[in-house]
Amino acid sequence: MGEEQLKIFDREHNQIGVASRKEVHKQGLWHEAFHCWLIGKRAGQYDVYLQLRSQKKKDYPNLLDISAAGHLLANEAVEDGVREVKEEIGIDVSFEVLEPLGVINFTIEDGEFIDREFSHVFLYKSELSLEDLTIQPDEVAGMVKMSFGDFSELWFGKKERVKVDGFQITKDGRKYSICERVGIDDFVPHHMDFYREVVRRIEKNLD
Repeated sequence: MGEEQLKIFDREHNQIGVASRKEVHKQGLWHEAFHCWLIGKRAGQYDVYLQLRSQKKKDYPNLLDISAAGHLLANEAVEDGVREVKEEIGIDVSFEVLEPLGVINFTIEDGEFIDREFSHVFLYKSELSLEDLTIQPDEVAGMVKMSFGDFSELWFGKKERVKVDGFQITKDGRKYSICERVGIDDFVPHHMDFYREVVRRIEKNLD
């Protein structure tokens, strides 16, 4: 199978061509991604669900990340991004039930890896629990949840560490509980402004 091909764009989000994923990140070319934030509600409290990236991932292994996310391929529309939700956390979701939060553009530079994304961001509010999620081990090592209030306070500097609980898949297939406190260093290093903007947009869409 050939390497993934992605649409590339100028700074104003006008498509200017197609390039391989390797070249996109080597040259720092703008491309598109799909982000879905899963929010649950229990006892009057909202929780945000986060994936623990697999240790097999080339980029940012073993760090907490968006509930489900991935690149949009050259032959895909934004609506096709829902495949990431099924592939990574095992939920069949129709595009129509997602709440659009707009496009957030950002850049991460880590040595020779340069990630410049126009991210189409969506919110999925659900009564699903951690037990309902079926993760893809090659992509995702586990799932955790934290209160959305804690998530907000973490990124706005009101707390240094917050509690998460969830599960992880070991190499022999066993699940075990995660119950610990995490800080911003445990997350994929998107800029602080990115996480804060996500918080603001989610807050506007909660009851």
